[in-house]
Amino acid sequence: MASRTPLRSFSRAAQLLGDRIPWTCSSCRTASFRPLPLRRGVATATSTFKKPYYVTTPIFYVNAAPHVGHLYTMVIADILKRWQVLLGDSDAQLLTGTDEHGMKIQQAALEAGMDTQAFCDMNCRTFEALAKAANLDHDHFIRTTDPEHRQAVQYFWEMLEHRGYIYTSKHEGWYSVSDETFYPQTQVQNSLDPSTGRKRMVSIETGKEVEWSSETNYHFRLSAFQDRLLELYKRPDSFITPSTYANAVIQSVSSGLQDLSVSRPAERLTWGIPVPGDDTQTIYVWLDALVNYLTRAGYPFPPGKRRPLSGLQTFTLSERISFGRFHCVYWPAFLMALDLPLPRNVLVHGHWTMNREKMSKSTGNVVNPFFAIDRFGVDGMRFFLAYQGGLADDADYDNSFITRDYKKWLQGGIGNLASRTIGCARGKLGSYIQDATSNKMPAPTPADVDHQIMLVTTPPRVAEQMTGLNPRAALQEIMSIIEKTNKYFHAAEPWKTPDPRWTLYNVAESLRIAGILLQPFMPGKAQELLELLRVDTSNPSRRSYAAAVYGSDPDYGQDVQKGYLFLPLLTED
Repeated sequence: MASRTPLRSFSRAAQLLGDRIPWTCSSCRTASFRPLPLRRGVATATSTFKKPYYVTTPIFYVNAAPHVGHLYTMVIADILKRWQVLLGDSDAQLLTGTDEHGMKIQQAALEAGMDTQAFCDMNCRTFEALAKAANLDHDHFIRTTDPEHRQAVQYFWEMLEHRGYIYTSKHEGWYSVSDETFYPQTQVQNSLDPSTGRKRMVSIETGKEVEWSSETNYHFRLSAFQDRLLELYKRPDSFITPSTYANAVIQSVSSGLQDLSVSRPAERLTWGIPVPGDDTQTIYVWLDALVNYLTRAGYPFPPGKRRPLSGLQTFTLSERISFGRFHCVYWPAFLMALDLPLPRNVLVHGHWTMNREKMSKSTGNVVNPFFAIDRFGVDGMRFFLAYQGGLADDADYDNSFITRDYKKWLQGGIGNLASRTIGCARGKLGSYIQDATSNKMPAPTPADVDHQIMLVTTPPRVAEQMTGLNPRAALQEIMSIIEKTNKYFHAAEPWKTPDPRWTLYNVAESLRIAGILLQPFMPGKAQELLELLRVDTSNPSRRSYAAAVYGSDPDYGQDVQKGYLFLPLLTED
């Protein structure tokens, strides 16, 4: 029997693998290196945090019911938070919630014939229900109608005014009720309404109708922050992720910034937070809404109340349409004005389309997320959205795409592999794992060693993608384990070989490691997979990222019973 040297840590395993992979063929690798199960292996991603992780979704307008785009944003934020918990940061925080002020809400309530607060209460509940249906592990659901938020916004305003960044001036420009913002002449154009044939002015960026407005209100000295903003965008660690979005923001800010109108006359907008000391003016909804990220952090930080913002690593998600001016210009400028810490990253994602057309509540071209979850299951939907959703690009939604991915990756991938492995082991999987971890196995074949190397090297690549805020690429790395393991299992034909122990052990390790890494993406089904394999539920460390190391758990697999993780879908269309 060939000699073997136990690998006591992942770093040692990586060193040995690194020494052999570039220079040695598979057969030589087999002769010189027999990787043992790593009983105390630790993966390379850090699990020590100087600052708690704080990720926020953009808060959602309650003027209409949520659609699948809102579900996608929630899921991506939840994956980022759950990943930090998987790494060991039990204090990681996730904030989501609803934006309930502004003219758009005021008009929607009027059209519905409802009291505005009652309208907000009704629609807020649907977003709370969606967070629950999506199995979000959020720590707080904020509403901008919360008294705590109102106090934070008014204090924020007073501090801006105290520092001289707020002044009164007459403002004229093209205003979009739908976008809740003014546009300069260079950003609007004539358009023809296809449904009525009426000529109208619209925003070039969003296509929403604008109307000319002239009023006296308060302004924020946004122009004072042009140079500091440009320095922020050039930061080496990319304030805007993906970095491809930064160019448009840099170009816009470089061309010059105008001061920002940050209030509206109360005679026109009553539904909002009054300007402190001036009830004739209502605070601009985007200043109001953006402060929500501070509210949960305890702003204005009275002694003993929550943690200060400077103690957090903050990450904010934003869909592509709102990231530019609002999250990447206005928000950091507001924070700079008060010398408050900036978010570490603004993570931007693309739109979901149907037939390559953007989903929109105003056009009705949307998918009801509750129906989708009922039909495909919460983990089926979470998987599809994370696997196919675009960050730098848009993604197209179709029921047939979900069915395709469900059958290929979940039912035919994970489910089929687990079922065949357990069936082939015939009740002996636990003993095979014990044999592998106690040096009672013959030398592995070159194919066995190649598969072991894949299992050692993939988890760090997953961690690297998550560190780079790319959950889609991370999930694709995880699913590559399943794809390669299915091919390995099929080629090895363990049901034919007299000694299938190495094959079944390696496949079991593939399922265990993939199950651990899938927990942020599919928390329900990942837990079912780990329970099916009898991975210890009483010891959380056995399901942490540090345990996603080849050979790190010698005790699972006992009394495994065959089960079904992913049942066939009831409909095919």
